[in-house]
Amino acid sequence: MAAPPKQHPKSSKSSDSRPRIPTWAWALPPVAVLGLVFLYPLALVVQQSFQPDTGGTSLQPYADVLASPSFLEALRTTAWIAVAATVGALVLGFVLALVIAFVPFPGGKAVARFIDVFLSFPSFLITLALLFIYGTVGMANGLWTDVTGAAEGPFQFLTTPWGVLLAEITYFTPFVMRPLLAAFSGIDTAQLEVASSLGARPARIVRRVILPEALPALAAGGSLVLVLCLNEFGIVLFTGAKGVTTLPMLVYSKAILESDYPGACVVAVVNVLVSVGLYGLYRVVSRRAGA
Repeated sequence: MAAPPKQHPKSSKSSDSRPRIPTWAWALPPVAVLGLVFLYPLALVVQQSFQPDTGGTSLQPYADVLASPSFLEALRTTAWIAVAATVGALVLGFVLALVIAFVPFPGGKAVARFIDVFLSFPSFLITLALLFIYGTVGMANGLWTDVTGAAEGPFQFLTTPWGVLLAEITYFTPFVMRPLLAAFSGIDTAQLEVASSLGARPARIVRRVILPEALPALAAGGSLVLVLCLNEFGIVLFTGAKGVTTLPMLVYSKAILESDYPGACVVAVVNVLVSVGLYGLYRVVSRRAGA
């Protein structure tokens, strides 16, 4: 008996004949949006920084701005406020995170959750709250004048660099606490109990057991706060601090008040370069810290 003829499967040419979209083509829409929204305006700023008001293209705007006393003063002010605010946020954030993580108290978990919510607050909101408390006509000065009968209260520091520093430390401390709380959650409490049973004082336990575990988180949080402080504009503007000109404030002053657009673009380019460098440092540190 002859075997039945073999039936070959139907050809799939009809399905394979459809053109396939290359993988790289899927990246074109987001790259185009990124280029239009971010890269193109940034390129315009860089281009304007090389075009003085006299016309043409030259490095004269950079020579004029980088050698000016106002730029050097703004650079120094930006640097010391950013560094001081970062150090203050690191110290305060470490202490507060220690209390939340290792000192049981009612509402501790709610406070820890509030830290995440606080990170979404705008910076000017904190400055506004400080103005209500320590401003010239704020609550503290009002209470002082009511009690003493003085013409004005003693709290006049918000319009000084110290007011800017206080506002930045207050606002950026939770940015340090968040990675610290995550790091503290991974510490084995048995180590703390053993150290305590051996007679170690709390300060020694913090120094020898907790701090080594917290160093990567401190480095990641501190580098992030440094970048954010470097670019902070709202706090300086809302405090109305006299004589406090940071790099972002100098960009605003040159562009809006002086109509010196090439000079403003030069300061903006310098600010971006410093920020990108510090952000690269933050990414390296946070990657090593696992943040």
